[in-house]
Amino acid sequence: MRITYSKESDILLIGLREGKPADSIDLKEGVILHLDNKGLPLEIEILDAAKLSMIDEISVSPAFGKKQEELTAALTHE
Repeated sequence: MRITYSKESDILLIGLREGKPADSIDLKEGVILHLDNKGLPLEIEILDAAKLSMIDEISVSPAFGKKQEELTAALTHE
């Protein structure tokens, strides 16, 4: 799982697995579930994420798509 946040666009992405999005479902206003061509979940997109009270407490990766080991190594060497 990968979590990324873009301050510029104020979007929080929770990546569940790799794949190419083929469809999406609006779960509720500002929360979108992206699905692959088999209907399996790929990622959850949260719009206007800064409105979440815990956004500052969420640890996010700077580059979506990096492997977990790379992110862990980068975070432990800062």
